[in-house]
This record gives sequence, C-alpha cells and structure tokens, in this order.
Amino acid sequence: MLVTINGEDINFNKSITIENFLKEKDIDTDAVVVELNKQIIPSEDYKTTYLSNKDILEILRFVGGG
Repeated sequence: MLVTINGEDINFNKSITIENFLKEKDIDTDAVVVELNKQIIPSEDYKTTYLSNKDILEILRFVGGG
C-alpha cells in the first residue's frame, strides 16, 4: 500500500490507522491537524480512520512563536 505523507511516498505492508501512524512516529496527536485527501480529519476519528492505497496525508504541526 502506497501513501503520500507530507509529499513523501511511504509503503505500508498492512492497513494502519492515522492514530497508529502518528504514535509510531512519536507525533503528539494534540499538536497536529491531519488532512486526508484534502479533508480535515477530526482528532476523535484518528483511531477509526484507516489509510488506504494512494491516499494523500498531510500532517500540520502547531508552532509557537512571537
């Protein structure tokens, strides 16, 4: 299964949820917004939304500054 994540093609051997992918990458789910195929996914849906072949996932991180 091939998924494009932030512009990088990544192959997966099995189906994975957004939540599990973020956990594997040590990404804090409270500090990001996830867009899947140009649709914002509510954080409460991360654990039930599975990535599929040819999906496009964008992970946007909150950055503080001043």
